[in-house]
Amino acid sequence: MAKKKMGRPPSENPKNMRVDVRLTEEEMKLLDEYCQKEGVSRPQALRNGIRALHKK
Repeated sequence: MAKKKMGRPPSENPKNMRVDVRLTEEEMKLLDEYCQKEGVSRPQALRNGIRALHKK
């Protein structure tokens, strides 16, 4: 009998690219306020921002 693999199945669109960014205190405050208001994580908020830029 074949042994089943454990863990999550591979994603169709993996998030394997990494970006490091430096922010001012004011920018971090704005980001955190947005995250709290929208109920999203910081990375998701940044993804939303990138998509919003593309839609312009």
